[in-house]
Amino acid sequence: MDNLNEVFEDTQRKPEITQKLSVVEKIGYSLGDLAANLIFQTLMAFLAFFYTDIYKIPPSKASLVMLIGGIGGACFNLVMGAIADRTNTRWGKFRPWILWTAVPFGVISLLAFSTPGFNETGKVAYAFITYFLLVIVYSANNLPYSALSGVLTGDMKERNSLASYRFIAVMIAQFTIQVLLLPLALSLGEGDRARGFEKVMLVFAVTGVICFLITFLTTRERIVPLQEQKTPVRQDLADLARNRPWLIMLFLTILVFITLSVKGGMNIFYFKYYLTEESQVKFLDGIGFGNIIKWLGNVFTPKAFEEFSKPGGAPYAVASFTSAFSTIFTILGIFLSKPLADKYGKRNIFAFFLVFSAFCLIVISFYGRTAVLPMFATQIIHGFLYGVTVPLLWAMIADVADYSEWKNNRRATAIVFSAMIFGLKVGLSVGGGLSAWLLGVFGYVADTPVQTSSAIQGIRMLVSIIPGFIFIAGASMLFLYPISKKAEMQIEKELKERRKQ
Repeated sequence: MDNLNEVFEDTQRKPEITQKLSVVEKIGYSLGDLAANLIFQTLMAFLAFFYTDIYKIPPSKASLVMLIGGIGGACFNLVMGAIADRTNTRWGKFRPWILWTAVPFGVISLLAFSTPGFNETGKVAYAFITYFLLVIVYSANNLPYSALSGVLTGDMKERNSLASYRFIAVMIAQFTIQVLLLPLALSLGEGDRARGFEKVMLVFAVTGVICFLITFLTTRERIVPLQEQKTPVRQDLADLARNRPWLIMLFLTILVFITLSVKGGMNIFYFKYYLTEESQVKFLDGIGFGNIIKWLGNVFTPKAFEEFSKPGGAPYAVASFTSAFSTIFTILGIFLSKPLADKYGKRNIFAFFLVFSAFCLIVISFYGRTAVLPMFATQIIHGFLYGVTVPLLWAMIADVADYSEWKNNRRATAIVFSAMIFGLKVGLSVGGGLSAWLLGVFGYVADTPVQTSSAIQGIRMLVSIIPGFIFIAGASMLFLYPISKKAEMQIEKELKERRKQ
């Protein structure tokens, strides 16, 4: 262990000549996002469903758990940002937090998706405590992880490349959650969804811990603030309040994650309650889904997907099948992100593709209850268009950290990212709480085969019009964002000169 520590000390002390990142470092860094998103994507796609249909918490109380617990935990981000910026170890500022939080993250993730047999009051309390703790430990882990991307390199093109690697890992996690989580939960639980969720989350937790350790071991912080840079937290916050790009990205982040939470959380409800089961069975027969199930059963295990073939399994099968192809096309979109951003600038590409992906969501509102194929095709197109924007959000936030250093001659990477993680948590919590609350308003009754027409139409709106217009509102904010491609190049050039000195 002493020799290992010496190696880490040496890597931190040696002056860095190049800002280029190796493929190993890019992959190692991206595994941290794979680990985090096995949990985050589960929260976004299935938390409302888990609370209402599996743990049997009333929708109104589930919405309060997600809203209050999420926002309360999100407030910890600013505190965590200040702590991370003031952390000084032989491993750097941000890497050690990935190490320290790896195991707690795994343990609390497992607890949050466990279902102890309490009464209704006890269930609500347990859900609130575990969700609040999960948001806290997520902040302590993911904030330093995100800030790490801003100090691995100062090269803008390398950041675009790193973001692409990172979000391919995100899409792998999303594919796993959207496509495999339900069949694995049904299979491992032998029909008991609650027990199945616990077993799947155990696998995710162990995988996550291993990935976080690899991220810690393979990355290196190259941009190090001057030792004499010591400013009070109040000064950092004052700098943020005057930082227009940061304010715009904060509100954009909130709106994006409200949209993702609303749409992602409602997809399973849309297939289960809005689209008719007969039309979905017909769709599955038309694509030869039975043969696909047999093939998957040979690759994995026959029990993993047999629930899809049972009566009532068609909505879960179509939801997973649609999510699989949507995720694949999202990954294809991610591959286009870097060359487009390098040529036209992050801001322009982000706004353009966010608007067009929003139009795809709005189109869904015109589909009838038997329009399974149009819904499938639209989700694929939406996934591709949205995929182009996926790496750009965090790459732009790293640019905002550079902008802050350029304007103020002080670098406060973590506190810049902390506000964005705060926006992410607020968006996730508001979106989840809004979804669960609106379900109650529309008259949704958990796990009832036949819902009221009001509930059915509410579900339709929650996957189409509502998230679509929120996306458009976010894209419109980018008209005020001042860091154009020309500004990116100027900031990068001037900061390089300062750091040489």
